[in-house]
Amino acid sequence: MQITRQTDYALRTMLYLARAGENQRPATHKIAEEMLIPSSFLLKIVSQLANAGMIATTRGARGGITLAKPTNLISVYDVVEAIDGPIQLNECTHDPCVCPFGETCPVHEIWCEAEALLVAKLMKTTLAELLEREKKHQK
Repeated sequence: MQITRQTDYALRTMLYLARAGENQRPATHKIAEEMLIPSSFLLKIVSQLANAGMIATTRGARGGITLAKPTNLISVYDVVEAIDGPIQLNECTHDPCVCPFGETCPVHEIWCEAEALLVAKLMKTTLAELLEREKKHQK
């Protein structure tokens, strides 16, 4: 399993907005330039994040993007799910019927446990926590 480049860019964008603060509305071209994200790719990501209710966009000369919620209410999981959909390590974790061995498969339980741990960690980790981690690394 690998997080997609689109999700990585989305998380970078969300952190950029979190750093900017709630009174700032950076333009997409500025975010793209500073976060090394192709502009056309960023526009698609911004659309998905806005549809998920995680960012607010304003058009026009004074337009830009801002977080729609406080940083402590946006988790890494929220960003991943907004871009890639629900995390699923194996298709059997959500539908044991796809496996010919069903729930008797010796690996099924491992996949379900690993997925649950990953989801729990990503849900627990907020943008606010990532900002705190960033501050610690800069010291």
